Amino acid sequence: MTTFDERKNAFESKFAHDEQLRFKVEAKANKIFALWAAGLLGKEGDGTDAYVKEVIMADFEEPGREDVFRKVAADLKGRAEEADIRAKMDESLAEAKAQLLEESD
Repeated sequence: MTTFDERKNAFESKFAHDEQLRFKVEAKANKIFALWAAGLLGKEGDGTDAYVKEVIMADFEEPGREDVFRKVAADLKGRAEEADIRAKMDESLAEAKAQLLEESD
């Protein structure tokens, strides 16, 4: 195998690893965010679990997190401002990254 092939394989492996990590971070962030929203909606127990699943499924509508924002913002209409919802989304993403880094240590 040539040096070029070795480098190519290394870059492909790194890309695959980075994509897997990004997916895990986004999934965990969506769960954290959904739990927060469920609390504002007064959901408990099975209702919370069902809501988390709804939010996670909303993330498959389009690339990015805007689909999740639209779903939760519509659900929280009158309970939270758009800026607060976006701030919580960002906070959830940072928290998810920190948790995954902690788990990998």
